[in-house]
Parts: sequence; structure tokens; C-alpha cells
Amino acid sequence: MAETPQDIAQLAKGGRTNIAGFILRLAARIPFLFIAGRLYGPELVGRFAIAVVVVELAALVATLGLKRGLAQALSRTDRPHVHVVADAMVVAALLSLAASAVLWTVPEIMYPNTPIVGLDRWLGLIVLAIAWSDVSLAALAYRLNVKAAVTARAVVEPWTISIAAWAFSFFTTRDGLVLSYVASMTAALIASIVPLVRSYGLPRGWTPHLRDLLTLIRDNIPLAGADAFEWGSRNVDRFILGVMFEPKIVGIYYMAQQVASLPQKLKTSFDPILGPVITQSLAVNDRVAIANQVRQVAFWIIAAQLGLALMGSIPGEAVMGTVGPQFVAGTAALAFLLTAEVLASTGAVCETALVYTARHRNLIISAVMLAFQVGLSFALIFAMRALGWPLAFQAAGPAVGLMVSLGLTSVLKARLLRHILAAPVSPLRWPLLWATLVAVVVGGAFTSLPHEYEWAEIVIGIPAIAGSYLFVLWKWAFGPADRALFSRMPRADEATLPNVGAPAR
Repeated sequence: MAETPQDIAQLAKGGRTNIAGFILRLAARIPFLFIAGRLYGPELVGRFAIAVVVVELAALVATLGLKRGLAQALSRTDRPHVHVVADAMVVAALLSLAASAVLWTVPEIMYPNTPIVGLDRWLGLIVLAIAWSDVSLAALAYRLNVKAAVTARAVVEPWTISIAAWAFSFFTTRDGLVLSYVASMTAALIASIVPLVRSYGLPRGWTPHLRDLLTLIRDNIPLAGADAFEWGSRNVDRFILGVMFEPKIVGIYYMAQQVASLPQKLKTSFDPILGPVITQSLAVNDRVAIANQVRQVAFWIIAAQLGLALMGSIPGEAVMGTVGPQFVAGTAALAFLLTAEVLASTGAVCETALVYTARHRNLIISAVMLAFQVGLSFALIFAMRALGWPLAFQAAGPAVGLMVSLGLTSVLKARLLRHILAAPVSPLRWPLLWATLVAVVVGGAFTSLPHEYEWAEIVIGIPAIAGSYLFVLWKWAFGPADRALFSRMPRADEATLPNVGAPAR
């Protein structure tokens, strides 16, 4: 099999930057979970969680796949790039304003089972800030700059929502989470727009081109569909709970989901790196290289996500209890959600290549599996309700549906990509199983301690699980390409993408 050491080195270099961003995001998100759980409680968190699902879906639709499609539009045009970016911003603005108008008129979409009070109606107006921030960061990624994304998404956004949630709790717990979310999205927009203007400049002499706008919309519909289905698979469970249960149950699940979604950020952190490397290999029709790239990045991600899943699920009750004692009921959901992230790794990385090589078949798989997930989630809830199972078990039904759906999606997308590339893409290695067994034994020793030593599960147990797991991987699973990922962590001023081919200017 052909090796691509240069490509892997590029992936490792960019991966170090984005892992640093992930660590920053992890450190910043934990205070918000603690503040929201302790100061606001599960009922208010639940209302907020349902509303945010709707707002983020509206923003995703408003970006129209431009997070991945803008680079393609820029590479194909002979117009000034700042004008193409301005077109994209107009498209996002028009769709954002339309979405905000709908949410303002019918706020019950955001709050399906509770009355509209306070500032609830105003939350829908933040759609524009989210969409413009996403488009700005996509434009910067095209110019090989992910430092802005790390700053906006891993530093500014999470720390703003954490600090604002704490500050607003002194004045209004009813609207505090809404206000803190608006503040964080506004701050993230500013942190995205400023570097965009510095990189591209102002669109002088630009006028909207209706034909170009329509072409941009048409070309991005498949990408928008793929983004919507991927997002839907990770968030429809929360909406199902909002329809089927009271806000308190949704709040408990939301906290479990937030803890479990932290590993997911690892995959999205690699998107700006893997995409350009894959497109470069496609340009020379080197399909074996693409398979190597997918297999390598997927292994890095699945290894990291499996480690985080073990660290979060083995001492699950202690982890959820840290957020607040009333959230311990979400332990089962946490375990299923963390497992779902591990199972999703291969499919998520394969999709990065499929959106360029088989976008319509990829879209069909995503749509069918999302429908399967929704159907299975409802079936599990109704079955457990008929059997008289506790609410905590019923509420874990959507997590099980997500886990099964993402696992099947990974199998299908990996098989499709393997057929297209005529090369294996599976990242699985036997030492992953050995490392898991060792971590389970180590973690089990700490969870068997008496209840008064629960603190030891967090303070000593989690580092012990991580250490034993990583030792086995480092000793028996990692080769030279894997160790390159840890060769040197970048300084803050080096947080840029590897040079994988200069873009057309």
C-alpha cells in the first residue's frame, strides 16, 4: 500500500493546532455546565436546551452548506474573493432574517410545551450572528487560517457564555441563559468578523450578482442537506424529549448531552485540515492517498473519543453529580451518548471524503438513517412507557436510538467509501480493545470504593483511566505517523493550517 508521509505530516501539524483548540474549548465549557446546573436548575436548562436546538437549526439552514461549500466557490471563480464572500454573507443574511421572522412570529416553535415569557421571543433574532460567524470562519479556513476559529469557538464563545451565565444569575434566572447565549454568539461574531476583514478587506466596488447568488445557492443545496442531516442526528433527540417530556427531563438529558458532545468537537476540529488535504489528493486522482488520510485521521479521532468515553462513562454518576446532584439521573443517557460518539467517528470522517466523491449517495444514507433514528427513538420511549419503566430509562431511549443509528451510519459510509476508493478505510486496530479492557479494570477499581470516597473517582480515577488507556495505545497501537501528532504542540501564534496548496487569489 502506498504511503503518504507528507500528507500525514500535514494532518498531524494541523491536528496539533486543533487539539490545542479542543483542550481550550473543553476547559471553557465545563464552567458553563457547572454554573447552569447549579444556579439555574434542570427545568430552566431544559427550556433553554429546546430553544437552542431550534435556533441552531435555523442558523444551519441559513448558512446553506457554506461552511464547506464556500471554499469550492472561491476556488472556481475569477472574481475578487472578497466579493464572493460578500455574496455568501448576503445569502446567509437573507435566510437568517427569514428564519428570525418566523421564530419571532411563532415562538412556540422554540418553546413547544411551556408558555412564552420574558425575553423568550427575542432569542430567535440571534440567528444572523451565528450564520455570519460560520461563513466568516469558513472564508478564513480557505486562506488556511484556523487560528480565528480556535479563538472564536474555543475561547471567546464558551468563556463568554460561562461568565455571562454567572453574572446574569444575580439579576434574572428566568432570562439569564437566553441573555448569556445571545452574548456569547455576539462575541463570537465579532471575533470572526474582525479577522475576516483583516484578511479579505472590505468589498469595495461590490454589487450583488443575482445570477451568482442563485448559482451559489444551487451548488450548495447538497452540502446544506448533508450538514442538516448530520446536525439533525445529533440534536433531534433533544427535540423529541422536548415533545415527550417536561423541561426538567430535557434539562437533565441536555447536561448529559453537553458532556458527551465534547468529544465530538475533536472531529469537527479536523474538518478544516482534512478537507483541503483530500481535495488536493482528488485533484491528482490519488485515491489510495485519500484512503490513508481518512484511515489515519479516523484512528486519531476514535482513539481520543474512546478514551474520553471511558473517562466519562465509567465514573458516570460522579461526573453527572459534579454538575448537580439532580443530574445524576442522566448517567445512563451519558453512557449511551458517549458510546454513540465513538461509533460515529468512522462515518463522520468518511463523510468528509464522501461529500466530494459521492455527495448524493452520502445524502441519501444520512436521510434514511436520520429517519431510522427518529422512528427507533419514539419506539423505545413508547415501549418503555408501556412497560412502566422509570422516566430516567425512558429519557435514555433517544440516546440509544442515536447510538444505534450512528453505528449503522458509520458502517454504511465506510463501505461506500471503500468501494469508491478501492482501498480500506477502517481505522480499527486490536490494541483499542486491549486499552479499553485495561481502562475498564482500572476504572472499576475506583467505582467500587465506598460512597464517601466518590471524590476519588474524579480526582484520581479519571486520570488513572486515561493513563492506563494511553499507555497501552502508545506501547502497542501507535506507529511513527501517530506519534507525529504529539511531536510538538504549537504556540498560539502558530495556530494556522498546514500549507496544503495555495488557494487561488
